[in-house]
Amino acid sequence: MANPSRPGSRATGYTPRTAGPHTAGRTAADRPRLPTLEDVARLAGVSRATVSRVINGVRNVDPDLHAVVWSAVDATGYVPNRAARSLVTRRAGTIALVVSDSHDHDADPFFSRFLADPFFGRAVGGAMSVLGATTIQLALHLLGSEQARARLVGDLRHGQADGVLLLSLHPDDTLPARLVEAAIPVVLVGRPARPTPISYVDVANELGAALAVDHLLSRGCRQVALVGGLADTPASQDRSAGFRQAMARRGRAWSPYEAGDFTRDSGEAAMRRLLDRHPDVDGVFVANDLMAQGALNALRSAGRRVPEDVAVVGFDDSSAAQAAQPPLTTVRQPLEDMAAEATRMLLARVDDPGLANSSVIFDPLLVVRASA
Repeated sequence: MANPSRPGSRATGYTPRTAGPHTAGRTAADRPRLPTLEDVARLAGVSRATVSRVINGVRNVDPDLHAVVWSAVDATGYVPNRAARSLVTRRAGTIALVVSDSHDHDADPFFSRFLADPFFGRAVGGAMSVLGATTIQLALHLLGSEQARARLVGDLRHGQADGVLLLSLHPDDTLPARLVEAAIPVVLVGRPARPTPISYVDVANELGAALAVDHLLSRGCRQVALVGGLADTPASQDRSAGFRQAMARRGRAWSPYEAGDFTRDSGEAAMRRLLDRHPDVDGVFVANDLMAQGALNALRSAGRRVPEDVAVVGFDDSSAAQAAQPPLTTVRQPLEDMAAEATRMLLARVDDPGLANSSVIFDPLLVVRASA
């Protein structure tokens, strides 16, 4: 079957010469040989060197030739030799997507937070939207200990991957600096917690919080509260700062606050505390959609109507926002676009390690649904 990520075939009329079901017991000389690079070049009507450049992911090949070569690969059944290709290109043909946080997950590599939080799946989807048109593979690494980080850096030094897309989830993470010191191409999704000479993409979190505040106040909310995320993470800090600055600009010097940890359960607990301590709360900005889902659960249990009694705005515009009851008004973080841009930046750094560090900041967008 043709590779669906490759352009449609323009090369036809070739019968792949591959081993069939009746080849057992034949000598090597009797068996049909496997398709070769020369077979692909002959069918495509191009040089062997052109075929090699296309298969090895060199991106300055004419797009029309690129389509013809991959069509010939599909028609012949040729399977590139990754080991041989690595010897020629000195590349692994792999990009590592690394999630680094503060919990040890060695005994549970597919830890529950990764599977439950739509943030991570959106990041993978954004990266694959770029890599799917190449031969480069994406390898997922979930790290929660210093030993695991040290092992990864050692593996990368020995060529296990060509570069790293990094999601660093805690402020004391040593991995960004280790990767920079090891001269490993890396791009961070989200700004670094510490001053580090590293390229990154991010969303304008403070602006997003301001959009949420303006929407809640424009609805007539009088007592607007904040459910923040982990206090020491850059995204949470920026969203909290944006909330407070926007409230202050509207003459609100103080607002109720409770902290969560970006999980649904923590959002539910934070909302319950807010209702106990500030029963007059009639609007709340929650620093991500999962916590906002939890907040909606707490409000429903307390008999508060949303949005009539309490209006709720989240952040991310993830699948959790649409699944919420009622559907969640939220600040859209274009994570797929951010991850795709980070992937393009990383591939450019792999091609040219001397590139200067750069950052790309995406604008948020308020998505209005039924919760506010």
